[in-house]
Amino acid sequence: MRNARELLLGYTSNIRYPDAAAALFAEDGAVELPYLASLGIPHRAQGREKIRAFLVDLLQAVPDYGFDSVDILIDTPDQVFGEYTVERTTRDGRPFSQLYGGRLVAVNGEIKLLREYLDLIQAARAMLPNGIADIPAPEQRT
Repeated sequence: MRNARELLLGYTSNIRYPDAAAALFAEDGAVELPYLASLGIPHRAQGREKIRAFLVDLLQAVPDYGFDSVDILIDTPDQVFGEYTVERTTRDGRPFSQLYGGRLVAVNGEIKLLREYLDLIQAARAMLPNGIADIPAPEQRT
């Protein structure tokens, strides 16, 4: 049975292969990127098929998406926390430079939850048509 560290390393190394990455999750497992909600970008995918679709969409936006380095900072059999970097270009030619942090919870050798943080400004610059100008003002956020 895979532990949390093995699952995080498996996820990060298979991110370009949505079927393989999604297969690491429990049937009701989830990926959450809570900060994306303020950009109006879907921020939670639950279930293998939705996680797979989320990764397919990501690869459409950043075709050569992949993690350049993975540093494990906290490691227990059931939970792991790591940071991982991406230095790529979006399909529109914008630089996509990101440092993610992820907390992974493992149950029975599968990913139950992967909650990630990222630099919201960098994500907006790369993913939104008008960059940070498209970030809603706090009073407009739901």
